[in-house]
Amino acid sequence: MVSALARALSGYQAAFAGTWPETSALASVRFVVLDCETTGLDPRRDRIVSIGAIAVTGGEIDLGDTFEALLRVLHNTAATLVHGITRDETREGIGEDEALAGLLRYLQDGVIVGHHIGHDLAMIDAALERQGAPGLLNRRLDTGELALLLEADGALAGRQPLQDLSLDGLCRHFEIVPYDRHTAPGDAFLTAQILLRMLRLAARHGRPTLADLLEKPTAPE
Repeated sequence: MVSALARALSGYQAAFAGTWPETSALASVRFVVLDCETTGLDPRRDRIVSIGAIAVTGGEIDLGDTFEALLRVLHNTAATLVHGITRDETREGIGEDEALAGLLRYLQDGVIVGHHIGHDLAMIDAALERQGAPGLLNRRLDTGELALLLEADGALAGRQPLQDLSLDGLCRHFEIVPYDRHTAPGDAFLTAQILLRMLRLAARHGRPTLADLLEKPTAPE
């Protein structure tokens, strides 16, 4: 019998056969802003507690295109308490395989966006490996790196210099109220608001395509 994760993986991989070319206009791309809350920072030892994601398409946050999952965690840690999730809630969550199947069905070929997204993706890839599945195929965009790229372009002229590249720092920079911080859905929504502002700046400063957005910032000399 084929598992739900295997079926989801098949559909997920098939989505990349006709994915967006790098020359795609930013408004035509489905960006999936994602955040994971975890029991720690080690992808091999620690586990995902919750996943939150929301799509940005056509220059808007799509409130009808979201994903949330609370995973079952048998041992609670101080980290889960920071995220506002109780011991009983983590024990009542869904299994890792079920959460991953749902995530793959949701993601499809969307460009994954997140703040310091490398940690989130490492945690998801480690979870997929535990379930005998390959890692994610999606292109990915880090809002911290994009902020540096736009600053180098002069797109942030007229604003205060970027001194704090944390999520809270970018919220302050773009005058976004940091509501519901340290929850996966809350942080994903905050990051989506930051992304919207950055997409508008990118389009106005010579970065109208997906390839332009995915360029890595040059390290300072």
